[in-house]
Amino acid sequence: MPKRLDRFLAERREESEPHPADQHVGRQIATVRVQSDVSQAQLARTIGISFQQLQKYESARNRVSASMLYEIGRALDVPVSRFFEGLPGNGEAAASPLPVDERLAFIASAEGRRVIEALMQLPPRVRIRVSSLIAALGEELAAPGRGSIEDAGEISEG
Repeated sequence: MPKRLDRFLAERREESEPHPADQHVGRQIATVRVQSDVSQAQLARTIGISFQQLQKYESARNRVSASMLYEIGRALDVPVSRFFEGLPGNGEAAASPLPVDERLAFIASAEGRRVIEALMQLPPRVRIRVSSLIAALGEELAAPGRGSIEDAGEISEG
C-alpha cells in the first residue's frame, strides 16, 4: 500500500475516535452535573435537548457546540471555562492538571447509577451494612500485599 494512502487511512481512523478535548469536556459536564445533584433528564429538559443527546455529549460521542456549552454552563451555574479546567495545554501547568475525581466519574457512569439505584431500594439499615462491607473490602484490598482483584478471593478464605 502506498505510504500516502496508509497515512490517510491512519488519519481517518484517528478522526473516528473522539478527540481528547471532547472527552475531557464531556467528563467535566458529567462531573459538574453530578456535583450539582442534577440528573441527565433534568439538565436535558432545562437546555431543551433529549437526555440521550446529553449522554452523547458526556461520552464524547457527539461534540458540544459553543452555544450548547454556554447553555449547559448557565443551567449548572458555572462559567464555560469550568468545562476546560485541567485540560493539558489550556494555559495550565501540564505537570499538575486538576485530578479527575474517580468517585464522581463512577457515579456519573451507567454502572454507578445502577449501583446507587439498587442501594436506594434497600432498607436504610441494610444499606448501612452493605456500605460497611464495601468499605471493609476496600481496606482489605488496599492492605500491603493485596490490591489486585485476584486477591479478592483470598478475603473469603482468610
